[in-house]
Amino acid sequence: MGAGHSVGPGVPGDRHVRPDHRGERRVNGGTDDARADGARPSLSRFARDWARAVEGTSFVPLSGAEIEQYLRDQALRLAQALRTEPFDPAAAREVGASLVGEHFTGSGTLERTLGLVGPWWPILRREAVSRGRDPDAYLERIAGLMGALAAGYAEALRRRTLDEQEAIHAAVLVARDSAEHALHTSEARFRAVFDQAAIGIGIGDVDGNVIDVNQAMTTMFAASVEEMCKRQVRDFMHDGDTDHMWKLYDELISGERDHFALEKQFEKADGETLWTHLSLSLVRDSKGSPEYQVCMLEDVTDRHRLHTRLRHQAMHDQLTGLPNRALFVERLTAAFEHPGPGDRVGLCYLDLDGFKVVNDSLGHDVGDQLLVAVARRLSRYAGQAGHLMARMGGDEFVILVEHSTGTGQVVALADGVFAALREPFRIRGHDLTVTASIGIVERPVAGTSPADTLRAADITLYWAKSDGRGRWTVFDTDRNDREVARYTLSAEMPAALHHGEFYVDYQPLVSLADGGVLGVEALVRWRHPRNGLVGPDRFIGLAEETGLIVPLGMHVLEQACREARRWQDLEPDGAPFISVNLAERQCREPGLVRQVERVLAETGLDPGRLQFELTESQIMSTDGGPLERLRELAAMGIRIAIDDFGTGYSNLAYLRRLPVCELKIAGSFVEGLRQPGDSDPVDGRIVASLVELAHAIGLTVTAEGIETAVQAERLRAIGCDAGQGWYFSRPGPPDRIEGMLAGVKERS
Repeated sequence: MGAGHSVGPGVPGDRHVRPDHRGERRVNGGTDDARADGARPSLSRFARDWARAVEGTSFVPLSGAEIEQYLRDQALRLAQALRTEPFDPAAAREVGASLVGEHFTGSGTLERTLGLVGPWWPILRREAVSRGRDPDAYLERIAGLMGALAAGYAEALRRRTLDEQEAIHAAVLVARDSAEHALHTSEARFRAVFDQAAIGIGIGDVDGNVIDVNQAMTTMFAASVEEMCKRQVRDFMHDGDTDHMWKLYDELISGERDHFALEKQFEKADGETLWTHLSLSLVRDSKGSPEYQVCMLEDVTDRHRLHTRLRHQAMHDQLTGLPNRALFVERLTAAFEHPGPGDRVGLCYLDLDGFKVVNDSLGHDVGDQLLVAVARRLSRYAGQAGHLMARMGGDEFVILVEHSTGTGQVVALADGVFAALREPFRIRGHDLTVTASIGIVERPVAGTSPADTLRAADITLYWAKSDGRGRWTVFDTDRNDREVARYTLSAEMPAALHHGEFYVDYQPLVSLADGGVLGVEALVRWRHPRNGLVGPDRFIGLAEETGLIVPLGMHVLEQACREARRWQDLEPDGAPFISVNLAERQCREPGLVRQVERVLAETGLDPGRLQFELTESQIMSTDGGPLERLRELAAMGIRIAIDDFGTGYSNLAYLRRLPVCELKIAGSFVEGLRQPGDSDPVDGRIVASLVELAHAIGLTVTAEGIETAVQAERLRAIGCDAGQGWYFSRPGPPDRIEGMLAGVKERS
């Protein structure tokens, strides 16, 4: 292996080939830089920078070129971990442990290693952008890798130190036992270990008097041996010490335990804080009674500062400097852990309205600067009120109100947020006005949890945005229960369709001239195993939102066409057409026409006996592909009808260009025709005008919602072609339609 080397840059052109201590062959400085998966030329440069950074901090038994090659291997492992999906920082922990194993343990080695990331961040950021990744997410990965590297380094160093401590402890005990036989030899041996140890060692009696300390300990505390020996053990108490630590100490000096170890802070003679890993052991006399206590201290101040800095980075938003989601959840959880009687908590969960427009129109740089300005202004406002404000991600922020006095306090806080945002923000020459939507939750701590409270705030923020934005909304339990019920139904619908819980009822469309059944509308129903019959008003909207309306609509079409084919077989010449509702999402399905052709072919139903109903708004919004699909269906002979006509903003002239054959007048117009005569002349004139205009462009008219004989007679007199409603029949099973068909046949 040759002589050792103080860590520094490698020797250019060094191509020494040698097996390392793990049996692998290394090639230094050659073209093998690209031999491993994911290696890039920048790794060699990073390794050289790494070697220069740690130069002089450690004594390593390797040549300069070997050091550079070793560091390059570790850089490769870090690069692979950074890019691997899913992200796992375990490799960085192994790298940290490997550094300790190779004796890179000198003062400043770890700090300089971690300091390399800053100069290299622009390169990594460009790489993240070129790979289509979020640079901030990349930075979070880098922070995770550095934290894992530091943790692995610290753990390996700690294990090595503990091994040394145990060896020292054993030496102390051996020295004591041997003193009876060779006092002079054992004393010399003990003194050598005691004085030359790299860690601080102190000896005290069970009364807490400091008897002796070594040179390392006096250096740690910046005090002489004489000054240290004038003090009691309890003089080293610190305000940050826990009761648990001193309970362990009392148990040790009383003989209840022989050893304990923990992390403890001290105050040095110069006022500086000293962080140590403390190991305290009990030495017993020949009778087993406590006689001495032996303290061993490892100075971990640098490691503690690094940990504190890394924790701050992990717990704060990189862009705004605000606490991030992790720190917020930690504080919120703490508020729930030890609540006082009647303790309450409040949340203001806010989201900037229309922030995406800023990013899209002015660029993400302006958007980022706007977020920073908003965060600074709101943080100042929340801080003056003594509340924690955090960035939850994107343009979402939350303010935590601990020990809330009631909903009024949190509402006043939300109003203050609006006031703070009222003044425009000047960003790179742009005056940007920002509004926000706020979800407010205020409740007792008892009886709930941090997760439920945060979920409630998130839901309430959604309500505020859906209610119109630029407002606050307070969490409402009843509304939440309704939303949960809707979500539950939505989640259950796919399985319900698979298990056949949806079925079809049928309602006739009756000729107002002779009472014959012209058509039948298919109406879907849901027989829920727990909730009983669920009406379409509760699940059709959910099906459209989730996209389940496409398979559900096809299920209804298949059932309806099978029944219509049965009626066609019973009455080949006078069978009614089947009318099926067609949702807008179905119209936009490219395969709609092929699916309809398949169903007609499988059932054998004449296309002329199938009618699709679309709402007025659907018809008016159809263009491009959906309109072409409707025309293809009409070309097959399928009827197209407009449902609930009169409730939208249709243009009858436009309808002439659409493949429509029937209008179904909304029941709200028919409602005014309940009484005989002209008790409601407006509705009568409207319906009469609609019928006249529809007939003028060649459309038939069906009136919906007919419930009385008077309505039916007035509509017949107006000239309406057909009617539908409870007056003729409520929706029911298919055999009811068959009965009506048989009755009409008998009358004829």
